[in-house]
Amino acid sequence: MSYPVKEYNINLLSEETVQKYVLPQYNLHQAQVERVKFKNTDKQRAVYKVNYLDKYYCLKKVYFSKEDLLFVYSAVEWFFRNNISVPRILPTTNNSRFVDFNNMLFILTPWVEGIKCDYDNKQHVISSINNLSLMHEVGKNFVSITGSNIKEGYENFPKSITKHFEQILYSSNLALKYKDKFSKLFLEHFKVNSLLGELSLKTASTMCIENLSKSLCHLDYVNKNIIFDNDNNVWVIDFDKCSMDYCCHDISYFLRRLLRRSNTNWNLELAVECLNLYDKTHPLNIDDYKYILSYLCFPQKYWKLSRDYYNNMGKCNHNSFFYLLKNSLELDVSQLNFVLNFGKYIENKFKIKIT
Repeated sequence: MSYPVKEYNINLLSEETVQKYVLPQYNLHQAQVERVKFKNTDKQRAVYKVNYLDKYYCLKKVYFSKEDLLFVYSAVEWFFRNNISVPRILPTTNNSRFVDFNNMLFILTPWVEGIKCDYDNKQHVISSINNLSLMHEVGKNFVSITGSNIKEGYENFPKSITKHFEQILYSSNLALKYKDKFSKLFLEHFKVNSLLGELSLKTASTMCIENLSKSLCHLDYVNKNIIFDNDNNVWVIDFDKCSMDYCCHDISYFLRRLLRRSNTNWNLELAVECLNLYDKTHPLNIDDYKYILSYLCFPQKYWKLSRDYYNNMGKCNHNSFFYLLKNSLELDVSQLNFVLNFGKYIENKFKIKIT
């Protein structure tokens, strides 16, 4: 029965339907609509670019509840009122924060014109991390509006790393059993990646979770959601995943996306420069740094691809998984060297021994 429901929702999300039933609630009659993104998964979502009288808007079908949406609305408003450049959620004609059409929720914001953050542009990277530190500084005292669901992360990171490391060890046993092309490649890189996992786990185990810095976090702070306008101002979009969480989680997610590319190739100097700049606005403590080290140390792709491969061996494309793993392993030695040197940097910075 799920297939017809999905087809039904797809029809409801057509440009014509949105134009007829959703946009009039913003007094945008006969606007031009272009669907620019659509995901028909359990978390179904759609994004439209709307042109009305030479003004552009972003209409978004969200996948979460009204209570979660009110939290997102609160977060965007909080950042806006604290001088962070974000596209505000616009009110409907009856002053609602969203449109509820056929049990689907839509929000409208101005369309942010510009280019996404270029990781190969040093100034983009520096401006982005500086902006994140400002967001965390103003987000420390965040209060959401009445009726919203208080979204909180605060994952038990050492427990999570332990679980993932155990899955890598389990995958190694399966690799020895199957000995196919994927398994041979997995085993060839097992020494380096198991060492990365071990170092990540050891670092996380010495961390005091209660001491981690907390704030309102974006949690998807990557280049596609960081826009530079024509005046080189930094805009942040897509707050779907925002939550109260550890600042170091937000930072680590940003840094991992930045560093694991061939052009940046686990560049320690770049990582340290980013963290030093962040510290000027929102200083991090030793446990924040331990979290970042552990997070950047863990072989994320190695763990996830092997887990998914062995869980779906009977129905997955074996060649696709092989090449995904192969591409992900090109920089694993660089990652290990980065981790060892970053660990020494932290020890010198705080005058302590980490492990």
